[in-house]
Amino acid sequence: VPSVATAIPEGPEDGTPEWWQRELTNYLKTREEANRQFADPAFQLRLAEQSLANSTASREFQDEHGFINRGNLCYHWSETCAGDPWRYPGVDPFYDEVGNFTEVLFFDRDCARISGRVWAPLDAEPGDDLPGVVITNGSVQAPEPLYWWAAQALVRAGYVAMTYDPRGQGRSDTSTPDGTQGSNANPEVFWNGTVDAIDLFHSTPDQPYPHNETCAASVPAQYALPAAAPFNPHHAVLDRDRLGLAGHSLGATGVTTVQAMDPWEGRLAAENPVDVIVAWDSLRADFVPRVPAMGQSGEYGLVNVPFGTSPDPEDHKAAFTAWEEAGQPVMQFTIQGSTHYEWSLIPSRPVVNFSSTSWVDWGRPMAEHHTVAWFDRWLKLPHEPGYADADARLLDDAQFCERFSFYFRSARNFPDRAGTQHVDGDIRASCLAGDAASPANPDPDPDPGSDRGVDADADELPATGGGIGPYALVAVILAVGAASRRVRFRT
Repeated sequence: VPSVATAIPEGPEDGTPEWWQRELTNYLKTREEANRQFADPAFQLRLAEQSLANSTASREFQDEHGFINRGNLCYHWSETCAGDPWRYPGVDPFYDEVGNFTEVLFFDRDCARISGRVWAPLDAEPGDDLPGVVITNGSVQAPEPLYWWAAQALVRAGYVAMTYDPRGQGRSDTSTPDGTQGSNANPEVFWNGTVDAIDLFHSTPDQPYPHNETCAASVPAQYALPAAAPFNPHHAVLDRDRLGLAGHSLGATGVTTVQAMDPWEGRLAAENPVDVIVAWDSLRADFVPRVPAMGQSGEYGLVNVPFGTSPDPEDHKAAFTAWEEAGQPVMQFTIQGSTHYEWSLIPSRPVVNFSSTSWVDWGRPMAEHHTVAWFDRWLKLPHEPGYADADARLLDDAQFCERFSFYFRSARNFPDRAGTQHVDGDIRASCLAGDAASPANPDPDPDPGSDRGVDADADELPATGGGIGPYALVAVILAVGAASRRVRFRT
């Protein structure tokens, strides 16, 4: 059954003072997190401390393992490359109370050395057979720590998770021994690298990771990797028959590509092992839909250009429509006032900052809630936490009604566990009309992350706007050359 949507666009007519004022208010939400961080001395001190520690650790990593990654802008994991500084061992109680990670170093298929981590709950025991999720970074040098929020949330929900730096990014090698580059210079590393990461994630003592042995016998001496992980250190608690993928930006393209692979290109499974994906900005329409997929999108894109006129409300639903037509379960939503950086927690600095809505009470919690619930819906078993209420959490529109974009339609088309099909082409319109799929369900953030040491009361956050007339906003838009068009980039 195809979804039907008619309510959006909503609000003032384009070009009116009321429309411009609404756009100004919405656009200034992109400054929420930067303003919060700049107003919080504890955050700035914590970031400075972690940046210094990461830079020191990076030099030690280079000396110990000899990785060739100084061409990577974020090899040091400091400053804007540090991620949320409150999520590190030693300052985050997560590592003492909930879960931890084990570092893994391995060769990709072309013998570049890859740095990653496998995360698991502290109380996991051999034979628990927990579902697993592999997370693939975005491009333009986005390093692994920017996505630790997702790994922590998944471990908290009873998953084994893997994060890693694709070739050309973070602490992984910039290139292969023969000089083949990574990152944006060779975007294939975001899907081929995901397949290699799945092989490492699924490796065991009986089925060791295949590329380490091959590369160890063929690479020059300076590429040797004595500390290569022969298999997943948490293999004993992982159910290899339940696998989800999450990816951001070019990593979202990567996971969309990998879910469609047929024949399977990995070495440890005969068939594609991927059961479900979540694509953070954004799900792609140009691949065969094979598994349930959730797409999450930002309004203002990579370069954060204001709108000069209302965009096409169906603009973010191309992939949704492709999945719907293929008969695969799908959900797509756009976060109001959001940017491309809602999913990569990049701290802001005075000269260079990457705008996003509040990490505390807007974009990141909404993304986390739906990400975990979507994986729970398709990966959890009846005896596991998160199984029984996964549908209710996915249908809890009232909790997030005001956070759905009023520019772009959010939609769903998937069955609940009882077999009832939930079809809605405009989730925001439904919840505003009082037709939300379920009543509000208070969901205190179980993973406070950057809340530590800061005041998370939205009413006390620094003001992000107000008092500027619509014609002042017009001047701003003209100044960036976007009065009548919107420039949108993808990574």
